[in-house]
Amino acid sequence: MTASSPPAIEVDDLVKTYGDVDAVRGVSFTVPPGEVFGFLGPNGAGKSTTINMLCTLARPTSGTARVSGFDVVGRRDDVRRHIGLVFQDPSLDGYLTAAQNLRVHAELYGIDPRVVATRMDQMLEMVDLADRRDQPVAAFSGGMKRRLEIARGLMHSPRVLFLDEPTIGLDPQTRSSIWNYIRELKEREEITIFMTTHYMDEAEMCDRIAIMDQGEIVVLDTPEALKAAVGADRVRIQTDDDEAAIEQLAERFDVEAGVSEGAVTFLVPAGEEFVPRLFAELDVPIKSVNVSRPTLDDVFMSHTGTTIRDAEESGVQARNKIMMQVMTGARR
Repeated sequence: MTASSPPAIEVDDLVKTYGDVDAVRGVSFTVPPGEVFGFLGPNGAGKSTTINMLCTLARPTSGTARVSGFDVVGRRDDVRRHIGLVFQDPSLDGYLTAAQNLRVHAELYGIDPRVVATRMDQMLEMVDLADRRDQPVAAFSGGMKRRLEIARGLMHSPRVLFLDEPTIGLDPQTRSSIWNYIRELKEREEITIFMTTHYMDEAEMCDRIAIMDQGEIVVLDTPEALKAAVGADRVRIQTDDDEAAIEQLAERFDVEAGVSEGAVTFLVPAGEEFVPRLFAELDVPIKSVNVSRPTLDDVFMSHTGTTIRDAEESGVQARNKIMMQVMTGARR
């Protein structure tokens, strides 16, 4: 990033509240041009709300944010001209063909008619849909629709592309295919990509990730640095009495444990060396044990005390409360 090249995204103490619900609680971060930057966290953590503010779809309660150098409140039109957005929910017109969906987008963004046809060909070729250009989108698979949405978001050559849960609801093979296109996109279009996800494997593909929980960024770094900072292995044991096992782990080993996905789970340095001592000194019978190297879920657990999957329930409840606040406000 040169002195004349501003950050792609600058966020300072950004807050969004709905009634008495704090959806986003003072987040701050900077994304340089050309980076693939990710928000990782459970549903309801505030990821989509943050994207909505950066894309001018929601007005911040307080704080500031600039995208491509433009303030998201004072320069909304400029922000919108310089970003592309792929929504979490499908937003294509199923009655139109792939080419027609792209052409409508080009008209909405005022793209020079002389370059629309060439740009459409480039985008459809890139997402491997050139042979489907004249077919109605209603007949497309979920993965094909997602690829077309990415192509549509790129039609006007944005500087920043926002992807809100780009592969949610897709099967693993299709998700992998979408990510191949995203990687190719970064090389061909030379743009900044900002994405949200609650999939660990997707977060691994980002240059940097911010882990978000309950409206706050709890930690931000490269995936490798975050995992290295955990400095511990994850141990999962199945026992005849999980409550007693958790109590003894705290008293005898000074280890904080909890039940996650049906097993007592905790983090310790050198997990394989710890296991023999565990069998020797734990009075509760152990039925099975598993030791694994740190993952991004371990990073999340080390900072929040829970796994992302276990945080989903509270996140969904928080999101439902926010929706009630929005609906109540709309009726007033």
